[in-house]
Amino acid sequence: MRIPFIKLPSSQPRLAREYQRQIAKVLSSSRFILGEEVSRFEAEFAAFCGARYCVSVANGTEALQIALRMSGIRPGLGQEVITTPWTASFTVHAIVAAGGRPIFADVDPQTLLLDVTAVRRASNRRTAAIVPVHIYGQCCDLTAFRSLAKRAGCALVQDAAQAHGSAFQKRSLAEFSDWATYSFYPTKNLGAFGDGGALVTNRRALAERARQFRDGGRTVGHIARSEGINSRLDELQAAVLRIHLRHLKDWNRRRAQLAARYDRLLAERAGEWVRTLPRARNSRSCHHLYVIRTSKRDALRAFLRRSGIETMVHYDKPLHLHPAFRWLGYQRGDFPHAERAAHEVCSLPLHPFLSDKDVDRITAEIARFFAP
Repeated sequence: MRIPFIKLPSSQPRLAREYQRQIAKVLSSSRFILGEEVSRFEAEFAAFCGARYCVSVANGTEALQIALRMSGIRPGLGQEVITTPWTASFTVHAIVAAGGRPIFADVDPQTLLLDVTAVRRASNRRTAAIVPVHIYGQCCDLTAFRSLAKRAGCALVQDAAQAHGSAFQKRSLAEFSDWATYSFYPTKNLGAFGDGGALVTNRRALAERARQFRDGGRTVGHIARSEGINSRLDELQAAVLRIHLRHLKDWNRRRAQLAARYDRLLAERAGEWVRTLPRARNSRSCHHLYVIRTSKRDALRAFLRRSGIETMVHYDKPLHLHPAFRWLGYQRGDFPHAERAAHEVCSLPLHPFLSDKDVDRITAEIARFFAP
């Protein structure tokens, strides 16, 4: 039996009636942009995140772009934004779109989260913002990053695109910075039927500015009061997200159970050949991805593929080695921890609809691959 890397909520028959009812409601309203579903979703997602305000937008990239603009990043000022090379390219595209120059700092060699010491070394008088990415659902050290940003006099903007439901020190991410940004790409823990994104904050004035910016600088009517872009979550996506949000705590709880099962079985069956990522200190993960490391990654993936088990790689090349970012001037060897990880990481299937038997089979096949 084939085990796919992911199954989306839309694959579950029990949700079909909810989809039909909510989508029919939107269609009958004839209101497709910034209507009741968006308003309700924003209130519900803010509550889920433990934040006062949520501003929904068209995608996660623009959520981060807007948060950076609201934090003072402007084109043409030579401002630098420090982030990790170990993330999807959209993090850096957002920095560039906001007007900043991306500056990379290496990751912790164990957790693969942005390393505070490396960021401190990379910061200077031109540093205008730090963007830690909560990779795979684990949280960066927000206490340390908040202190560093305060000392440097720069903004702290969290990329939480993979961290729906994650927490640091048992507290909301919104407590540690003005902005945390999310993506609702279909494969996220909270995914839509297309693109979508959001910013959350505890500051009302910032939320109002972001709402104006996302809608062409408008507040009421067609008069642009300020600079802006067109980045709005549509009603159909908001309706779908409201359905998924009602199940998200249960889905995240199931992911945690499966991750714990992987931890135990891999330690028993393949502990000397496979390294699992350690849990980050003070972080409660939403377990977006389950990632292992092995020097035989490519051969293992090919073996699992022949056994009907689909895996993925997040990521096969750190951003400083992408052709799109060659203009930043980095070279191979500049970020050795990220570069080494690119040759070793493998993401195993992890989603709320995976069974215990699936995890048992996956770990058994991994052990079989490494058996003498």
